[in-house]
Amino acid sequence: MNELNTFHQFFFGIYPYICLAVFFLGSLFRFDREQYTWKSDSSELLYRGQLRVGSVLFHVGVLAVFGGHLFGLLTPLWFWDAIGVSHGAKQVFAMTMGGIFGLTALVGLIILINRRFKVDRISINSTWRDKLVLIWLLLTLLLGLSTIFVSMGHLDGHEMVKLMQWAQHIVTFRGGAAGYIEDANILFKLHIFMGMTFFFIFPFTRMVHVWSGFASAFYLIRPWQLVRRRNGTR
Repeated sequence: MNELNTFHQFFFGIYPYICLAVFFLGSLFRFDREQYTWKSDSSELLYRGQLRVGSVLFHVGVLAVFGGHLFGLLTPLWFWDAIGVSHGAKQVFAMTMGGIFGLTALVGLIILINRRFKVDRISINSTWRDKLVLIWLLLTLLLGLSTIFVSMGHLDGHEMVKLMQWAQHIVTFRGGAAGYIEDANILFKLHIFMGMTFFFIFPFTRMVHVWSGFASAFYLIRPWQLVRRRNGTR
């Protein structure tokens, strides 16, 4: 029993910080040392079939799911209480939207996996890391969707509150975070573990191009480019 508790304390109290450290420092190191590998390695030139529909479905779904996790888990409980949203209502909303966008991402991901593994030209030009990240995302999505069925068994929002307290204790560097989810369903724990480990492997895969996607927003507020005349030419 003590060994199980030690493992739980490590994976849900210490391991998150290891993953976040590798996520940030690894991404920074790769950008500094391997900028030529900082790209999405699009397979469009190899085979266009199903790329657009798969990519659009996956990106819309996964961005919505990620944003929902971020906002839902890290918004303080007092905020929901202040605006009159009960824990049960928030859980039902999270289950509904998570199910819709989770399935959207899953369909898109299955299409992309099929292209990556079944189209010879793409498969041959893919690295094991390209395939690993797709499988990892698939398992993480499936586990996340499976937790909806667990949540349907208790719609009071109590389980969700425990997950919120765990996440908020982690990001604010408060001790005792692991204790909040010690008795959580194993599916939640596996989903959390897969999600955290995704951040761990993130810097070593093509997923680093996500940083560039976020950075592109700064183009909207950058200064105008000035073009000056020189000897009558531009």
